Amino acid sequence: MRIMAVDYGDARTGIAVSDERGTIAGEAFVITEWSPERAAEKIAGEAASRGIGVVVLGYPKNMNGTLGPRAEKSEALAAMLRDNFGLKVVLWDERRTTVDAHRILNEVNVRGKKRKQTVDAVAASLILEGYLASLK
Repeated sequence: MRIMAVDYGDARTGIAVSDERGTIAGEAFVITEWSPERAAEKIAGEAASRGIGVVVLGYPKNMNGTLGPRAEKSEALAAMLRDNFGLKVVLWDERRTTVDAHRILNEVNVRGKKRKQTVDAVAASLILEGYLASLK
């Protein structure tokens, strides 16, 4: 079963997809969409075309474990994906994934516009890797 991780953002949403056995992270990319409804449609379309069994949606908690406005947006997206498209969605604590993604891109010297276009895909890959590790 393939698993898709989503790092949801207001404009750019990172997507990472596992291999068919659901053991390692593979393809990662970014979709650009401002509308939550259209973002949900694009995510559902990607899930359908890749035979995804589970969508792991980043759930941004504050460092002290409390939930803020970004978490509410993720909850709303999860509800749309479940209710409108019948997807199985798991909310996954994504604390520090974007910070770690920036660190990784620094280490490989990715800067400027390329970094802005890549960081969300890297963050989605980190979410996916964390989720896959928890299954073992």
